[in-house]
Amino acid sequence: MLVLLPPSEGKATGGTGEPVDVARLALPGLAAARETVLTELVELCSGDEEKAAGVLGLSPGLRGEVAKNAGLRTAGTRPAGEVYTGVLYDALGLAALTPAARRAAGRSLLVLSGLWGAVRVDDAIPSYRCSMGVKLPGAGALGAFWRGPMAEAMPGAAGDGLVLDLRSAAYAAAWKPKGELAERTATVRVLQSRTVDGVEKRSVVSHFNKATKGRMVRDLLTAGADPVSPAELADALRDLGYVVEGGAPERAGRPWALDVVVTEL
Repeated sequence: MLVLLPPSEGKATGGTGEPVDVARLALPGLAAARETVLTELVELCSGDEEKAAGVLGLSPGLRGEVAKNAGLRTAGTRPAGEVYTGVLYDALGLAALTPAARRAAGRSLLVLSGLWGAVRVDDAIPSYRCSMGVKLPGAGALGAFWRGPMAEAMPGAAGDGLVLDLRSAAYAAAWKPKGELAERTATVRVLQSRTVDGVEKRSVVSHFNKATKGRMVRDLLTAGADPVSPAELADALRDLGYVVEGGAPERAGRPWALDVVVTEL
């Protein structure tokens, strides 16, 4: 099972590991593209701060992120699973997993990134600021920039098993599974069910969507679940107490779209 996660907007700082070695990150086929983005990002942020902040979409309170990006080549690193923070990663709770579940996380989880393309949670990276929605002066829009390299690298990363795609829309734009691989890919939408005047109403949640997805991945890892198809994933989630609806797509070559329905957030 390969689980695709979005990164977090905020990231932990204070890494003490050796500076990032792009060649040692997972999915080595992305190395050249990573070097391109890293070089341009460092150059951008080493120049005009106002221009860099505009390109990165930073508010005045986040101007310090420009200087942080300028020092990416020499900054200390920590495992990506510690760098990414926020609601989803708090709910996932990598640090609290059992040793077996943590090893499974290292094999299964892949975090999409505007800077790195994709990294494993054990990859050593520095804290950075560069979303997939950024448009760099040279590389252009990163969502489009990554499509070619990701199309080459991702099928190998997916192997022959299930792909559980929990990315947000901006990161989903960088790679879309096709053909047979799409047919063993499942996306998940979290819906809140409420009863209003005796009538059930459902709505898409945002903040707690991330928390539910984090808990869902944690529960799958903790249970040692290793579904090999979307149908097996739906069954595994139901066994874990989740209410799962949806199923096979109407047309071949499309991912499965599953809804996880929650009553409490």
